[in-house]
Amino acid sequence: MIAVDGLRLRRGDFTLTASFASKARILALYGPSGSGKTSLAHLVAGLAAPDAGRIAVNGATLVDRATRLFVPPEKRRISLVFQDALLFPHLDVKTNILFGRFFTPVAERRVPFDSVVETLGVAHLLRRRPGTLSGGERQRVGLARALLCSPRLLVMDEPMASLDFDRRQEIMALIERLRDEFAIPILLVSHAADEILRLADEVVALERGRIVAQGLPSETIAAASRAVEGGRFSVVSALRAQAGVFDSRYGVTRLAHPAGEIVVAARVADGERPVRALIKATDVALARRRPSESSIRTMLEGVIRAIDEDEGPLAFVQIAMTGGDVLTASVTRLSVAEMNLTVGGPVFALVKSVALDERELGAGMARD
Repeated sequence: MIAVDGLRLRRGDFTLTASFASKARILALYGPSGSGKTSLAHLVAGLAAPDAGRIAVNGATLVDRATRLFVPPEKRRISLVFQDALLFPHLDVKTNILFGRFFTPVAERRVPFDSVVETLGVAHLLRRRPGTLSGGERQRVGLARALLCSPRLLVMDEPMASLDFDRRQEIMALIERLRDEFAIPILLVSHAADEILRLADEVVALERGRIVAQGLPSETIAAASRAVEGGRFSVVSALRAQAGVFDSRYGVTRLAHPAGEIVVAARVADGERPVRALIKATDVALARRRPSESSIRTMLEGVIRAIDEDEGPLAFVQIAMTGGDVLTASVTRLSVAEMNLTVGGPVFALVKSVALDERELGAGMARD
């Protein structure tokens, strides 16, 4: 558990203030560049000291400015993973991985070396030097080193920002395994909605040094993104579905969802399995009734839960889907008025099959 109370940090013209508590297995700090998410993570890790406030992790108080308590970072048992794995270039991979463990008391070394190496798939890299590794391999080694410290918390600051799409998918899958197999809580810093929707149990969203939202990823990301200029392109919803059998005749996979069938123009899986479909708000059209003739194959049934609009041209319509998921659609206020859309009214969300990126169909969300 992470508990932050009355935290305040001022650096020049920037001021960070924060109070929150979370028991999430993976808690994400989300926001645009300059919002304060990295500063907040550094305060938790002990890389900086706040001007005021208190921080506790798993019941242990790490900072309390009122009593002048400040536990130094090397005694916090918090491991950090950055964009750059920051490996020692003169040491081989095995020595890099074991480095952090040297500073962990023997009685507290609860994460076994062999299990970490196997889970992260780095056994074949142990004798190599960091300079010979790819970006994805370096990140896996960095994760292994962080885990071998047997930390009480793992802080990951934009760990996938410098990786290409395929390597990002690989690292996200590994983080899911770390979450499930080692039960170490993770504080994830990211500005990528797809990463957070896939990995996080809870989100704290920041904007200009203050918390603007906290809650489930599927709801908090959408709310926070709408506050950012041009943010409609960042509003993404995640729907839990079941992948069916690939239809080789038409080259599509049908995903079963309580609100309706989701058709993806690609092979998603070789067998039935739970997946998570990411749908951008700008890829969703609305209809009051199910269209009888349309090229769109995905028509999801729901009820309008909220309509967020201001004096600008856009409105964000939140739809409570049959089955419990929430889907956000970005439409014009003109459409809202001419269609007479109202809260509580039935609606169909229409999504083009070609708009769904099959590469982002990860494993079903752990929980809500």
